[in-house]
Amino acid sequence: MTNFVRNAWYVAGWSTEIDDALRRFTILGDHVVMYRKSDGGVVALEDRCPHRLLPLSKGKRVGDDVQCGYHGLTFDCSGACIRVPGQTNQPKSAYVLAFPTYEKHGIVWIWMGDPDKADTAKVFDLPQFTDPGWATHHGDALHLKSNYLNVAENLVDPAHVSFVHPTTLGNAASENVPVHVQTEGEAIVAWRWIRDAEPIGFFKGFGGFTGNVDRWHYYYLYTPCTAVIDFGSAPAEDAIAEDERDRGVRIFALHFITPVTETYSIDRWMHVRNTALDDPDAEATMDAMFRKAFDEDKAILEAVQEEELRPAKRRPIRIAIDKGPLVYRKRISELLELERTEDLAGNLSPAFVYHD
Repeated sequence: MTNFVRNAWYVAGWSTEIDDALRRFTILGDHVVMYRKSDGGVVALEDRCPHRLLPLSKGKRVGDDVQCGYHGLTFDCSGACIRVPGQTNQPKSAYVLAFPTYEKHGIVWIWMGDPDKADTAKVFDLPQFTDPGWATHHGDALHLKSNYLNVAENLVDPAHVSFVHPTTLGNAASENVPVHVQTEGEAIVAWRWIRDAEPIGFFKGFGGFTGNVDRWHYYYLYTPCTAVIDFGSAPAEDAIAEDERDRGVRIFALHFITPVTETYSIDRWMHVRNTALDDPDAEATMDAMFRKAFDEDKAILEAVQEEELRPAKRRPIRIAIDKGPLVYRKRISELLELERTEDLAGNLSPAFVYHD
């Protein structure tokens, strides 16, 4: 049994990853063929012909339709079979699943569950995306040999930065600073402030701070696996309040985690900043810093995954900083149970009942 929540929006890819060619993406363990129609819209279909199971991504485009490369069965954008060479009738089982997509801000989202529940109003958005006082930049797609739950938990855990990122996103000044956690509302939020301390490597290199700073980390985790990290610094002498973070150098690091398989995830990351809006070198400088930090996360998460696959003699212990991750796991479990209950009740279309 998988631990994937299906009735949710996931990032399928950056808009630049999808063009008019047939391309295979693996999402929640399912292979999906994606391409752009002639009008630019994104199509996502089950990447398996129902006849001899050849992936449709190995076929070809016929206008906006897809022709299987084995025997020529052709499917339209809704997944319906519109042609079976050599016969005039189409079998009722001659179809492939079609998945709703939505594109905004250079991001393509996909809904892998019941299409009737695909409400685009629930797609994650951030007001700063369109605020002229902020700059937005897409980063990379970080491939991780790790279960998505571990990746997401890492993104609601400010405490790890002191030890995993001592030269980039953290330093020793934050090691003993308590983490606060709020579990009410849509997002799980973990945060802490480090007052009057040496700036971290990121802001030494980018913010230009030389004296002590007040710095913050606010980690917002939205189920199933979208994270926003609001972090920044301001000169310690300014003594800014918690609701005055825009007075400092403030960055939003966004992470869109796409579960590929049980042990493989893709973290597409980007940033939004309120500083250096006209600096042509800012994006490359920040990307280099982020890549170094996220490679540090990758090493940790992949090592954890390896250990999880080995026989365990006892359960992992829990400590104070685990409140956010524990609430996150509970919310995922509740969503999974809700979907199983709806499935058993017969509320899902038979075409969208998945079997592991």
